[in-house]
Amino acid sequence: MITLIKNAEIYAPESLGRASILFVDQRIAKIGEVDEEVVKELGIDYKIVDADGDYAVPGFIDPHVHIIGGGGEGGFATRTPEIQLSDMIQSGITTVVGLLGTDGTTRHMTSLLAKARGLEEEGMTTFIYTGNYAVPTTTITSSVKEDIILFDKIIGAAEIAISDSRSGQPSLHELAKIVGEARVGGMLSGKAGVTHFHTGPGKEYLSLLHQLLEDYELPASNLYATHITRSQELLDDAIRLANKGSYVDITADDETGEWVAYYKKNGGDMQHLTISSDGNGSLPKFDEAGKMIGFGVASTQTLYQQVIGTVKKQALSIEEVLPLVTSNTADALKLNNKGGIQEGKDADVLILDKETLALEHVFAKGRHMLESKKLLVKGTFEK
Repeated sequence: MITLIKNAEIYAPESLGRASILFVDQRIAKIGEVDEEVVKELGIDYKIVDADGDYAVPGFIDPHVHIIGGGGEGGFATRTPEIQLSDMIQSGITTVVGLLGTDGTTRHMTSLLAKARGLEEEGMTTFIYTGNYAVPTTTITSSVKEDIILFDKIIGAAEIAISDSRSGQPSLHELAKIVGEARVGGMLSGKAGVTHFHTGPGKEYLSLLHQLLEDYELPASNLYATHITRSQELLDDAIRLANKGSYVDITADDETGEWVAYYKKNGGDMQHLTISSDGNGSLPKFDEAGKMIGFGVASTQTLYQQVIGTVKKQALSIEEVLPLVTSNTADALKLNNKGGIQEGKDADVLILDKETLALEHVFAKGRHMLESKKLLVKGTFEK
């Protein structure tokens, strides 16, 4: 299958100006001038999309989604549901990383792996982390390192909890062992081998991660902390960690634009910042005594809405904001075929209305998933 997107204003995520993009099967074959008549004369199935000056941008990478659901902190009835393919397509997400959270007992790594493979069959690029909040953490083989080496979809460890009453209250050495195993597993399998840390509201903030870098021979780039906007103090600490070379991640919410602007204004390394949705995770609310007083379910739609809102409402250009959900995330997770509109990379491309930034088209590995705002592809059991 050949697809030609013509007349698009390309942000790759850097500006490439107005040009055409040619897909051959799942990859981007050419960017620049493409003769439409030559494409038609090849005698091969083709599709032509006239973007008419709209923006073509890389498909979003969401590094933190509870694809088999999460939650349960309020009892069994508060377990959140599995994600559906259409949720992510309509959020502009073409690559997703699944993970477990608080519950590593009734939710299993094998189920997470199966769900990731199912979403891949339906058209999404998927990866997962091994582990959950607890330390020692949940794995398939009883080893973080072996999970990463032996399973193609496992690229690191997560969601290891720190500064949170729900964590396994790990010691510094226990964390160092997880990070070290993930790093070696990544080295031996050609993967990122990162450890993705859930950061709770505790007053220790990211002190354990700073201490890991001081006391152990561990590269900063193997640490990846999320939920960093629970407070200004935590974000300040995340800025310090990012400036040491670690990656940090904002969970999208109504104040994402303000947090991104604050991060930049206060000297945060913009190349080490990402945004995720925490999709289908629970959103528990606790009072000062630690009692849960309410909960909700996170939506992947929040990621798209907040990326667009940040561009519209903050003094930040689309070139500054797009890397936070494309190239930066690809760099953090060593996804070499993702995160950019570039010849040879996967054909993961979004078309956005130039005036409103509304999502018009989604292509995932060259497959047209959303056309003129209408879903073309749904999950196996979606109506």
